[in-house]
Amino acid sequence: MKIQYNLPCNIAQTLNIIGDKWSLLILHRIFIGCETYKDIQEGLEGIATNLLSERLKSMEADDLITRELYQDHPPRYKYTLTEKGMDLVDVFNSLMLWGEKHLNKCYKKLIHKNCGGSVEHRYYCTECNKNVDAIELDVTDPE
Repeated sequence: MKIQYNLPCNIAQTLNIIGDKWSLLILHRIFIGCETYKDIQEGLEGIATNLLSERLKSMEADDLITRELYQDHPPRYKYTLTEKGMDLVDVFNSLMLWGEKHLNKCYKKLIHKNCGGSVEHRYYCTECNKNVDAIELDVTDPE
């Protein structure tokens, strides 16, 4: 992890891990099933090969992805998300929902697979087992 922000803030510390240019897009490509370097690169027009390689190594070091050799000569690897990387699905979905609401041109829409209906983000309290509105949220220091 490169330290860009030295702030006692979850957002800043998360950005130290996934906030580099291209990082979320690379992780999303792997999430949607692009496993090889070539497949990942093909969907990211404009990314330099050395930058993609650097980002993949950094994400592996941060335990967001794993790399598995699938061909010896020349060595080729496939990339998959770790459990930690898979937990970013909510980030991807939140960004898609935000884009659907605020972008002038919406490229993709998040829908319910079974019926095709629109979806929205909800917060759920595990203590009282109820949905919670965003205005009812508070930020606190962990105990």
